[in-house]
Amino acid sequence: MSVCGIARTGAAAAVAALRSKAAVVLMDFHLPDMSGPAAAVMIRLESPNVAIVFHSADDSETALLDAIDAGATAYLTKSATGDQIVDAVRRASMGEVLIPVSLFAKAIARQRAMLAREHDHDRLAQMFTTRELDVLNLLAEGLNTNAMSHRLGIAPHTIEWHVRHLIEKLEVHSKLQAVIAAARLGLINLAD
Repeated sequence: MSVCGIARTGAAAAVAALRSKAAVVLMDFHLPDMSGPAAAVMIRLESPNVAIVFHSADDSETALLDAIDAGATAYLTKSATGDQIVDAVRRASMGEVLIPVSLFAKAIARQRAMLAREHDHDRLAQMFTTRELDVLNLLAEGLNTNAMSHRLGIAPHTIEWHVRHLIEKLEVHSKLQAVIAAARLGLINLAD
């Protein structure tokens, strides 16, 4: 076993892994330019056969699940000894996965829940026309009927018609409640 490259950032690690044709990348979970899982995804896009071993002080279940989602082969905490790290790297290079089955089960359950939420969001979004979603976004920006009419190039009474339908579909009583309900349902993003 030999060290074939060292990188300080996720972007540099992706380049180093590709150039060196590394079998294993040992990386921290928190990097200066991005998260370790984001870097792992980037590395595996360029070098799909590389094994990723995380070595981090973050021993939270969320971090472990994020690492699994990114394709980690192993996850070691900073309390791991040098011998344990070397053993994990060797075993990862031979194709072993050193993550407990219970964590894989939790990762799969989490992915299923995310897919279900995405499916529910897609089904919900289909209840609204593109124009209604446009009006919702403009309501969230705080535009009045005339401003929305000008921005969308449609008559003010058509805007009011869309607003009435939005209020009915969202089962609320005002424009503000419509915006809040739409944000809670993930139809619009108030952070933008």
